[in-house]
Amino acid sequence: MSWFVLVVSGVLEAVWATALDRSDGLSRLRPSAVFAVALVGSMAGLAWAMRDLPVGTAYAVWVGIGAVLTVAYAMATGQEPVSVLKVFFLVMIVAGVVGLKLSH
Repeated sequence: MSWFVLVVSGVLEAVWATALDRSDGLSRLRPSAVFAVALVGSMAGLAWAMRDLPVGTAYAVWVGIGAVLTVAYAMATGQEPVSVLKVFFLVMIVAGVVGLKLSH
């Protein structure tokens, strides 16, 4: 269950990072509200997962999921250019996250 909560928390990290960008410095209400809710949910889930998982592993997986999804979303929406190298390095992050899960 801790791994599931950690993955959901990582997804929420991507949500709050994207909402923070869209909030225009927290000056737009809807993205700011999404940011706040997703941030609290993401941190709470990370804290809950860390009751059973080592802090280093949990944090690395949380950040990895959030980073990959944030960049992938930005590339999919045209906010960030797509390149073969970016995709390759994102795949490496995913491989690292999977490796951490398999080694636990």
